[in-house]
Amino acid sequence: MKKQKVFIACDTTDLVKARKIITQSKTNKITIGYKFGLEFMNSKKGRQFVSNLRNKIIFVDLKLNDTVHTMLSAVKALKDLKINYLTVHISSGLAALKAVKKVSGSIKIVGVSTLTSLNNKDLKMIGYSKSVKNLVAHQAKLAKRAALDALVCSPFEVNIVRKIFNKEIITPGVQIGKKNYDQKRSMEAKKVNSDWLVIGRSVTRGNIKKNIQKLINSLY
Repeated sequence: MKKQKVFIACDTTDLVKARKIITQSKTNKITIGYKFGLEFMNSKKGRQFVSNLRNKIIFVDLKLNDTVHTMLSAVKALKDLKINYLTVHISSGLAALKAVKKVSGSIKIVGVSTLTSLNNKDLKMIGYSKSVKNLVAHQAKLAKRAALDALVCSPFEVNIVRKIFNKEIITPGVQIGKKNYDQKRSMEAKKVNSDWLVIGRSVTRGNIKKNIQKLINSLY
């Protein structure tokens, strides 16, 4: 049986907390990577902390969404960090996605489809006429055309995306047990058929070692 791969979301600005998450989540039962988002990367010492990490799988979740030139400049500015994965919004457009992929080097470019905090009602309010599932399918086709390395979608769109996009699928909106925090399209970890699961507070709140063991028990 292959190891399940999990990114633990380090959603904090506290470097002591971030170190604790990394130290106490070590295990050889599953493959662990660490996700750092806007909160951490925009904190005073967050970037320096990430730059000093060694022998870790690093996922920087900035969800870049801007003009082609600005996105290219941002990717180039991140290269010194030696990160493994970087997110960009698929809605930034095909030209931007292709351009970013072209300069990314060893960084895997991850296309973000539709946020797991949104549902059909939210999309309609924003101005989309497609349902979540149809929109994500459309976004997966763009990600494929741009030759992106991975795609982010909720647990409910994994099977749809797999029919279109044959590279890595990364899935947030994953929890241990029933608790789902602020995600509208979430699912228990054991039910998600994805290459990478993204789990945050279910692991990082409370006793991290116990939560990791609970996660492992729920997966196997």
